Amino acid sequence: MKFNIAILPGDGVGPELSVEGIKILQKIGQKFGHEFILKYGLVGGAAIDEQGTALAPETLQMCKASDAVILVSVGGPKWDDPNAKVRPEDGLLAARKGLGLFANLRPVFLYPELVNATNFKPEVVRGVDFIVVRELTGGLYFGRPKKRWTTATGRKAVDSMLYSEREIERIVRVGFELAQSRKKKLISVDKANVLESSRLWRQVAAEVARDYPDVILENMLIDTCSMRFIQNPRYFDVMVTENTFGDIITDEASTLAGSMGMLPSASLAGVPVEGKRIFGLYEPIHGSAPSHAGKNNINPIATINSIAMMLRYSLNLPVEAKAIETAVENTLKDGFRTYDIMSEGCTKLGTREMGDQIAKRI
Repeated sequence: MKFNIAILPGDGVGPELSVEGIKILQKIGQKFGHEFILKYGLVGGAAIDEQGTALAPETLQMCKASDAVILVSVGGPKWDDPNAKVRPEDGLLAARKGLGLFANLRPVFLYPELVNATNFKPEVVRGVDFIVVRELTGGLYFGRPKKRWTTATGRKAVDSMLYSEREIERIVRVGFELAQSRKKKLISVDKANVLESSRLWRQVAAEVARDYPDVILENMLIDTCSMRFIQNPRYFDVMVTENTFGDIITDEASTLAGSMGMLPSASLAGVPVEGKRIFGLYEPIHGSAPSHAGKNNINPIATINSIAMMLRYSLNLPVEAKAIETAVENTLKDGFRTYDIMSEGCTKLGTREMGDQIAKRI
């Protein structure tokens, strides 16, 4: 089969990590007889420098014409001016909005081999395996009014957490669909004791729950959720939450997996249904790590597992996706590590070498 894939390497470590992701994708193509036609574009700081915008219209169009998009990272100190009219992150937000990517799936899984690579007691984190469904195109990041101004008494700024009934309904439905295929329990995370948007969120979630009588719905405040991540992370299986909360708690959750370099993500334009292809953008959850750029030491596993998610959700190739996930697992079982997940007795590898080891096991 032939597939058109848009590649947006981005900034910092993005270009070198994209090489490792493509290495794995090409190995899958060779093994299973697929052809991946790759088209490259600029995003983030690289796009600002070259094109004057964080995501050019022609790049967005290239993404729309593809079967899926791989984006690695954006940003860096070079473009970190609070007064700048264009920021690298604008490209990421524009891609999400322009491609209709409203559902962000962030799986959090601790490989047994990494149980001693976290800052937690092994008995607390052993067996952690859950997924966060984050709403991606609403809330504080996109709500209006959003502005900054100066008054006689000083500077002011406002951001709006705006949600419509439709936005809440569709993301909550993604959560229920995933919960049906797992342990049939969905936790909806909000701040309903303070925020009006969260009270609407709870109301709509309860209404959608009627369509899923076999799934237990639990409402949980964001502060309680953050605390329970630390106390008892195995309590979670599938959770759904709004944009800002999801952004923050998944970074927190990365410590449960050993490193941010371990967590992939999928941003989807529809509800995931087994056997159905859904357009999506796939990226590791970590940033551009500019201080590591060019040093061949960054962990490529989050990028590689994002490729696996792309195969599963956008290309409907579950066997191929599993082949990547198994190769990652076997590489860790064989004692290979990058610096961020290194343990005594293991072999430390660079970015390229870790990619090579994973590719060998496909």
